[in-house]
Amino acid sequence: MFPERVETERLVLEPLTTENVDVLAFYRHCSRHDPHIEEVTEYLSWEPHETPKETLEFLETCEERWEKSEDASYVVRPKEGEDGAGEIAGATGLHPDWDRRSATLGAWLRKPFWGRGYSGERAEALLAVAFDRLDLEVVAVTHHAGNEKSRRAIEKYVEAHGGRHEGLLRNFHPGPDGPVDARRYTVTREEWREATA
Repeated sequence: MFPERVETERLVLEPLTTENVDVLAFYRHCSRHDPHIEEVTEYLSWEPHETPKETLEFLETCEERWEKSEDASYVVRPKEGEDGAGEIAGATGLHPDWDRRSATLGAWLRKPFWGRGYSGERAEALLAVAFDRLDLEVVAVTHHAGNEKSRRAIEKYVEAHGGRHEGLLRNFHPGPDGPVDARRYTVTREEWREATA
């Protein structure tokens, strides 16, 4: 159902599975072994992994959801010619809600890969998957209300694809200190087609 490989100008996305990702390498990037993990996860819904077993279970869950066509989670790697080519730069996902004919985008990148425009590049590729391949009608993305880096990146690619800011969703995401507000953006298939024509 989901493409096994998505390529952009500078990135390669492959399924986030034990076949494509070395468990211990991924653990090092998702745990306190990464010196920037607190900054990376500050606005994310998951906490740093405590053990390699936790990382293995996470990857196995991603694999199961992929096989059931419930979720498309990808490892993000820069292509040859990019600084850090072939390294795990982060992960991204397209999370369909088949009954609503919509999907939600998600992503996180390791700090050395921030500021390169990778978020918008992978979003553009996943919008094409959602609308052209999966025949969905709306793609949404949210960020914690205080996350300015995500806001700037999301506004840029949503606007480039004809989408819009929908508004503030109060108490939308769980947080370590209680629920947090989120900003929601959407792009419809029609908006996307007009913007990319």
